Amino acid sequence: MGRTKFINIDNVSLQHIESEAELIPLLTPEDEEEMNNESLPETLPILPLRNTVLFPGVVIPITAGRDKSINLIKDANSGSKVIGVVSQKDEDTENPKIKDINTLGTVAQILRVLKMPDGNTTVIIQGKKRFEVAEVLTEDPYITATIRETTEERTGQDSQEFLAIIDSIKELALRIIKDNPNIPSEASFAIKNIQSNSFLINFVSSNLNLAVKEKQELLEIGNLKDRALATLKYMNVEMQRLELRNDIQLKVRNDLDQQQREYFLHQQMKTIQEELGGVSNDEEIDEMRELAKAKKWTKEVGEHFNKELAKMQRMNPQVAEYSIQRNYLDLFIGLPWNEFSKDKFDLKRAQKILDRDHYGLEDVKRRIIEYLAVLKLRNDMKSPILCLYGPPGVGKTSLGKSVAEALGREYVRMSLGGLRDEAEIRGHRKTYIGAMPGRIIQSLKKAGTSNPVFILDEIDKLSNSHQGDPSSAMLEVLDPEQNSEFYDNFLEMGYDLSKIMFIATANNLSSIQPALRDRMEIINVSGYTIEEKVEIAKRHLLPKQLAEHGMTAKDLKIGKPQLEKIVEGYTRESGVRNLEKQIAKTVRYAAKSIATDEKYDIKVSSADIEKVLGPARLERDKYENNDVAGVVTGLAWTSVGGDILFIESILSEGKGTLNITGNLGKVMKESATIAMEYIKSNCDRFGINSEVFGKYNVHIHVPEGATPKDGPSAGITMLTSLVSLFTQKRIKSSLAMTGEITLRGKVLPVGGIKEKILAAKRARIKEIILCKDNEKDILEIKKDYLKGLKFHYVTNMHEVIDIAIIDKKVVNPKKL
Repeated sequence: MGRTKFINIDNVSLQHIESEAELIPLLTPEDEEEMNNESLPETLPILPLRNTVLFPGVVIPITAGRDKSINLIKDANSGSKVIGVVSQKDEDTENPKIKDINTLGTVAQILRVLKMPDGNTTVIIQGKKRFEVAEVLTEDPYITATIRETTEERTGQDSQEFLAIIDSIKELALRIIKDNPNIPSEASFAIKNIQSNSFLINFVSSNLNLAVKEKQELLEIGNLKDRALATLKYMNVEMQRLELRNDIQLKVRNDLDQQQREYFLHQQMKTIQEELGGVSNDEEIDEMRELAKAKKWTKEVGEHFNKELAKMQRMNPQVAEYSIQRNYLDLFIGLPWNEFSKDKFDLKRAQKILDRDHYGLEDVKRRIIEYLAVLKLRNDMKSPILCLYGPPGVGKTSLGKSVAEALGREYVRMSLGGLRDEAEIRGHRKTYIGAMPGRIIQSLKKAGTSNPVFILDEIDKLSNSHQGDPSSAMLEVLDPEQNSEFYDNFLEMGYDLSKIMFIATANNLSSIQPALRDRMEIINVSGYTIEEKVEIAKRHLLPKQLAEHGMTAKDLKIGKPQLEKIVEGYTRESGVRNLEKQIAKTVRYAAKSIATDEKYDIKVSSADIEKVLGPARLERDKYENNDVAGVVTGLAWTSVGGDILFIESILSEGKGTLNITGNLGKVMKESATIAMEYIKSNCDRFGINSEVFGKYNVHIHVPEGATPKDGPSAGITMLTSLVSLFTQKRIKSSLAMTGEITLRGKVLPVGGIKEKILAAKRARIKEIILCKDNEKDILEIKKDYLKGLKFHYVTNMHEVIDIAIIDKKVVNPKKL
């Protein structure tokens, strides 16, 4: 039930009546009976109301502003003072016609007409009986029509059910008046003193907070009992709304009271801190709160921050824990929660950047482009973890930098070499003095985005200690199924790492924990051929060194033959790191000449190379002559790429013992033993007298004893060396081999084929013996790398001997 108002029928402002009780006639049943017996005129002027419905017996004030309405009231007030009141179907209709108003309305008696100061006319009217428009007579200057009375069915008014409905209406009306502060208390007095049941129903219906359409529906209900039930239904709905509104207001008021209480407590705390000699931290707190408003964190993160901020606000700035809490909140605000840089999925541009920064490495670049293509199609930044595996100096780390530029992401590099403290990954608990977050979280704060290209450099160099196992801590970081909730001990919350593009680099996969290796996709970045190194030196290394030494291309020129001489004579590596050092020496020599005004040749010659770098030092590794029995060239894999390996064996008179030297590991010693036993069991086939095994001692040596050597790759090389020794036949020149053997003489495949092939090219090897199963590895190598090489694929040792050993005796063979 709403507060009674002057009803605006002409879109004019309303004025409140201070006491509704003055407008409520306390009708007795006798008065109502007399009203019902009054006869109605046949024709009436019809007054449309915009926003209310008049019920029989109810007194309401209305304000008239339209010319038609003012003329109607003026004429009626000077005559019978009886009019017909109906509601408009649409209150926005300014000049309603008969089609725009409802046909059922209420006959009204004009009680009083007031002229207001604003020029409008206010009329107080009282409803009498319901009527229905029969026929419209005129529409100007206002609507007049013939009417017919609409009687109300009053059957069952004395029934217990009807009386119970009336009691419910009274009780509910009193509750609504009590709970609604907008209804004056005089209304409850009026409700209690209404004696007529029908007037009670009409009065309550008129004052319900309903739309005009719903009130019109109540007026049109002919049966008084049905109207009472409908009114009671609407009253229950209004009561429920009122209770809900009051509950909400009570909660809001309680929240406001709690905020005021906290405010006063904070003010008291501030005063106490100042009295104790402390410094108020309100400005710092307010600054953090303002910065937090711009963060894109989730509801859970926001609640955690507010809780920690309140904890800091309660702290005395003089205590040690205060600085820890402040550092914690600074980190919290500084982290790029849900802030991502936009990826640039222009694959052609990415290919140009990779080609610009790296010459060769076609397989690696193709895999990276495929990886970016998948990201573009999925439109999902969640990605697998790449591990670039290969020898030093081949460009693994710089590849990651190029990927970051191609994607338009921030570049972050974290060196893991020698890392042995798990807290470096997961962070320290912030309860300790000097606690810090892990380097993963620190790097993200510096990057400013949650999706950088993150380089984990030298992941194979992680080490263990009593402070934990960092490689185990990396398991969660590099697992795409877990790193969306990476838990940092200092942060004390999960942080989403799944949008980061992790690229790890490693030189040796065997030292990586198997579980960690399983989480990464391994991409082999092998070494470069001589031709590729020359091209890299020309395109990248020489311009870089000239720029670093303050020179330009006009100051020094190094041709391809001279670059090739540096590569072959002064470097022995899979990458180009040492090559860059040698080029830097050459550039420095020219820089010194420029600085001291000495004459020098701008175009460097081969003689200049030897003058600056000295005589070539690595020519001995090209190949060894095969004039001595038992000398065989093998191929080996090392941490710096492929290399050639020489196996030497000699005989001396004795009792048939086998000695092995050269700083060999267990696997290579076993290979030598297997080769010796195989030869003894197949001596007839090789044309070897079995008696020599008991008369001579055999000594196998692998040169460069200072370098540890191990692995299965030298099995066939050792066996070939021994057969050559016992038969005193020479080995084919420019030949190398790699493979493992069994006691049955079967040749087994080995790994590192591409690195070994590159080593063979550097050493000017022309023929290579491999296991038949390694043929698939050769097919994966770029054909340019295989130029000048002839491959022999074998399955057993007899084939190896037939290919490697020629019938020609060595110079000065030993008589056995």
